[in-house]
Amino acid sequence: MTAPPTEADPDALHAFLRELTRFMLESSGEGAEGVDRVVRGLARTYGGRAETVLVADGAVLSVTAGGRTLTSTVRAFPDLARLDRVVALKEFVERVRETGPPLSEAAAGLRRVEDLPSSVPRWARAAGIVLFSVGFAPAVQPTWYEVGTTALLATPVAVLTVLAERRPRLSRVLPLLAAVLVSLVTLGLLRPGDGHGGPVLIMLPALFFFVPGDLLSAATAELVGGFLSTGAVRLVYAVVLLLQLYVGVLVGVAVTGTPTDALFDTAQDTDLSRWVIVGSWAVFTVGLMAAFEVPWRIAGWVAGLVYLSLGVQAAGTALVGEVAGTFVAAMALAVAADLLARPAGRPPRLVLFLGGFFTLTVGSLGLRALTSLEGGHVLHGFRDLMDFVTIVTTIAVGLLAGAALVPAHGEKEFPPD
Repeated sequence: MTAPPTEADPDALHAFLRELTRFMLESSGEGAEGVDRVVRGLARTYGGRAETVLVADGAVLSVTAGGRTLTSTVRAFPDLARLDRVVALKEFVERVRETGPPLSEAAAGLRRVEDLPSSVPRWARAAGIVLFSVGFAPAVQPTWYEVGTTALLATPVAVLTVLAERRPRLSRVLPLLAAVLVSLVTLGLLRPGDGHGGPVLIMLPALFFFVPGDLLSAATAELVGGFLSTGAVRLVYAVVLLLQLYVGVLVGVAVTGTPTDALFDTAQDTDLSRWVIVGSWAVFTVGLMAAFEVPWRIAGWVAGLVYLSLGVQAAGTALVGEVAGTFVAAMALAVAADLLARPAGRPPRLVLFLGGFFTLTVGSLGLRALTSLEGGHVLHGFRDLMDFVTIVTTIAVGLLAGAALVPAHGEKEFPPD
């Protein structure tokens, strides 16, 4: 049962909600809508009112309590690296909503969530990035060569990623550095022949950790849903990340003297069995758990939604085509993640949703389109570019449609003012 509202000290409530807003913005890769809802709800738990004006990396917070109104600005850079803290935050919010502890206790509890030590060693996180890439590789080209080269290319990328974690300025250009490294090794050392598919297809799985497909679809969903500022900023940032990957590949092309017309994403015929391809998504899920530090106790939920998305997309594509199949898969994923996240103690929607979303492989189409255009393959590049725009929009609208199919549980938890 939810604790009745109690009159709170305005300064303490404002400080608590300000820190909560900042922390939630850091993990808002799915979109910023939930930040406003939770902040408003917890303000009411303590007998106050809160209003937020959100952008992708900041907010204006106004808190009214005890006859006073306090306003402040909050800045935070969105990040998905520590999903264990996202899980702990949902559990924390549920406890506060149900019990209404003194604000000093709530503030201390929030600090414990923020300071939660990592449960994944750095070497295990690096291994997770490699498994994440290797598990995804058959979705690009279902060949043993693709799997083997991905393992080779993803290893230095994973090491670079882990080393850059404590260097914030370096991490801002990490996609560029990773793309340069992968491009140099692929074009300068591997030199894949005609029977191995296009070089960009060889590179893509190793760079998949940096492909901003989640940001692109989250941005589109926010724009469609009316969150214009957050959606526009997130869209621009996603495009910047995609351009970093594109420029990194071109640097490798220039350094190795590779002709740009080699950037053609011809795919090799499959030599993997169906069961190997199906099993590769289990490897992908294990890698995702370690790479993003998702608690292992919810691995079953994550794997279930990965295979749900794959199954629905495959069935839908076979019946009604790729676009409609992807729309149905996105809608089913949104419905399943929303319903499964509702009971107390369940993982948050973002964590349940992320693995299934990655299977829809949005951002890789954008990189393929840009490199094909650079290589002079204009018709092929524009076809990939149109596919990219279509699929991004289809997924975003499918997610919104799925959300519209289920009752607004969040409004029952934290009803409107």
